[in-house]
Amino acid sequence: MTEKKQLPPIAIGSDHAGFELKNNIIRTLSMSGYTVTNCGTDGPESVDYPDFAEKVATIVTATPGTIGVLICGTGIGMSIAANKHHGIRAALVYNEETAALAHEHNNANILCLGARELSPEKALTLVSIFLDSAFENGRHQRRIDKISALDH
Repeated sequence: MTEKKQLPPIAIGSDHAGFELKNNIIRTLSMSGYTVTNCGTDGPESVDYPDFAEKVATIVTATPGTIGVLICGTGIGMSIAANKHHGIRAALVYNEETAALAHEHNNANILCLGARELSPEKALTLVSIFLDSAFENGRHQRRIDKISALDH
């Protein structure tokens, strides 16, 4: 008998540039059995991305095991804003290798995507790879501990 994989809860947020991609990712993850918390935004009107980075980062740090996904035009602003929060390791990814290594080597707990930089199909592939990968511990844990020591 095959044991069913425990799916982590997902908190996802975006600004106006990432709102359509966010909704697409929410639909796909929900259909795959994930519990997804939509942290907004819910329309194309201009909003400030740090507000949504804060919402997702707060959930990720308050609920161990939760994975965050943040989307803005390039993903850069979201990753900078999220990484200001204690305990967050947000990684901007742009290809299959960075999506896997962000989790495997850096134990990232928030995945950041650029809606203007990725097709919806590519973004979904990167989310899938990130969620299917796992932290490898070993020599990487020493580095994560050093990063955590920088968290003031």
